[in-house]
Amino acid sequence: MSDTEIYSFALGLASKDSKGGIIEVYYPDPRLNPSSEIARVVLASERYTTGNGFWELSKEDLDSLQSKFFASDEKSLAEICKKIRLSDKVKLLTVIRENNAPSSIPEAFLQLHLLSHRLAKPNELNLGGIFSILRNIAWTNKGAITVEDLPKKQLEARIKGEVLEVYSIDKFPKMTNYIVPDGVRVADAARIRLGAHIGEGTTVMHEGFVNFNAGTEGTAMVEGRVSAGVVIGENTDLGGSCSTMGTLSGGGTEIISVGKNCLIGANAGIGIPLADGCIVEAGLYVTAGTKVNLIDGDGKLIKTVKAKEISSIKDLLFRRNSLSGAVECIPTKSTISLNDALHTHN
Repeated sequence: MSDTEIYSFALGLASKDSKGGIIEVYYPDPRLNPSSEIARVVLASERYTTGNGFWELSKEDLDSLQSKFFASDEKSLAEICKKIRLSDKVKLLTVIRENNAPSSIPEAFLQLHLLSHRLAKPNELNLGGIFSILRNIAWTNKGAITVEDLPKKQLEARIKGEVLEVYSIDKFPKMTNYIVPDGVRVADAARIRLGAHIGEGTTVMHEGFVNFNAGTEGTAMVEGRVSAGVVIGENTDLGGSCSTMGTLSGGGTEIISVGKNCLIGANAGIGIPLADGCIVEAGLYVTAGTKVNLIDGDGKLIKTVKAKEISSIKDLLFRRNSLSGAVECIPTKSTISLNDALHTHN
């Protein structure tokens, strides 16, 4: 890597615990693969030393960066410097020189921001060990509080006649507290974690869930579960309470993807990738080892295979024979059309 290359960087505002440790970071304008000119400004910062890492910024540091960004015609970054300078929170410069696994909470939060800002797609970033980096946090109406600090904060609130509302205890906050991507509808924001990649035109209904490092590539309807590592293709519909097996839920290291124009029916699920134009009928869970009877267009049995052996074939309908109970797969040329009225106003 040259002296003027940066994989990613961002200016942010951080929260700390009672012992002074950083527990979360908000980055309003993260950057991926910035120009050499911008990289020179960042790497010449008085606080930057070397390699991946984060550095706290003083008001004087921000003034210096603001003038340099403005001189480089990066007015948006200059404006960020100006605005966060006024905050009482900790100001950070976080730099990722290479796409390595995170070694700190600010680096991990920057990677999650890159995904939710649609600057990186699921499985493009090295997120190895992120669970051991992030801490369990109480996400409250007063911001992020560590589980250890929570009892004291709750007592302080009660003394003031207030209630400290705890929305969740989790390593990952909800995405919409950090970024709301353009052109999406989200019925229950608590069900989309920071680090989800929600494509433009996607609707996530109340029972839909999208994990970090997962998401959709464009227009889609999500009423089921999109597990970590899973990518949903454009114009695909995930029916109510359906499930996709991710790398954190028994899928091992194999990446599960769903192609374009697919339908996974209500209460159905997959543990294999689906090619474009495939349908899984309601209530049917297809795993890699599921024995499937391949049926031709005339209704004749071709052969019996494991589901993983046909996961790359397009335009298939997976169904269960209502008489024998056997899982069958037949070719279909029907396509899945999402209700245009549901997406018109995204």
